[in-house]
Amino acid sequence: MPVVKSVYNPSLFLKNGHFSTIYSGLFRKVNGVAQQRERLELPDGDFLDMDWSYTDNHSKRLVILLHGLEGDAQRPYITGSAKIFNQNGFDACAVNFRGCSGEPNRLYRSYHSGATEDLDAVVQYILNERDYSEIYVKGFSLGGNLALKYLGENDNIPQQIKGAVAVSVPCDLHSSLRALLRPKNYLYAQRFKKHLLAKLRIKQRLFPKRITKNDIKRIETLKDFDDVYTSKAHGFANAMDYYTKSSCLQFLPRIQTPTLIINAENDSFLGEECYPVEEAEQNSFIYLEMPKYGGHVGFFDKQSTTYTEKRAINFIQDVL
Repeated sequence: MPVVKSVYNPSLFLKNGHFSTIYSGLFRKVNGVAQQRERLELPDGDFLDMDWSYTDNHSKRLVILLHGLEGDAQRPYITGSAKIFNQNGFDACAVNFRGCSGEPNRLYRSYHSGATEDLDAVVQYILNERDYSEIYVKGFSLGGNLALKYLGENDNIPQQIKGAVAVSVPCDLHSSLRALLRPKNYLYAQRFKKHLLAKLRIKQRLFPKRITKNDIKRIETLKDFDDVYTSKAHGFANAMDYYTKSSCLQFLPRIQTPTLIINAENDSFLGEECYPVEEAEQNSFIYLEMPKYGGHVGFFDKQSTTYTEKRAINFIQDVL
């Protein structure tokens, strides 16, 4: 589909991409979402936790929510999405990736941008154990890349999956890494690295034969983290091999599920290759919206909602 024109026009201070990113991430509050946790045992002996919230009635429609790097199902962008979907007749299953629910996962591996086997495990569980006739997927940042890769790499998407929305997507992971390593993003990169290293130190104590303290000391950048841990723990040769194989960009031409991608032009986490204009123009199932403003998973709007939350509902109602 052609690129979709955006109408998002926030207040003056939120037109700054950094303000939008930080305000929505650190200061936004979402109330009124009651979540119930359920643990899903995975085929490899590990687990992940799903936080469910429900409509007042028994709904046949469900949205699966996928968080970003070092996020969880309690982040405002997840609970805000769950809330608006619940208000519009959808149940919500907010997935905590491995090691992101407040408890270390059991295995040396954890989660990463291309781990679609975990999303597939969630989908298969829902299809087998729950009674939903319509399922939608909404992912943010890393979770958006995961959702798009899942839709594009799989020739047998379940017929119950009717559509998807992906927000602030690093469609090309190496391009996004280069953007994050720019000086203007130093504080963001350091924050991510701090949280990732804290988890890796726990892994080192649990699996001292897999990684040493000296290995961790060698990690200075996010790319180093992916070279030392992410790639090795998940079967990739190195960080570049991980970025190449896990980026969703290469899978977009094969998507046959109506999909909305919303990437702000002032998202400092995204490089030029993360705006898939050509892919959208050549695939009638993809709708690409590039608001001038919004930052990274920002898009704050009125009454503690975001533009992308309301846009997701409208997309499902109008297009599907």
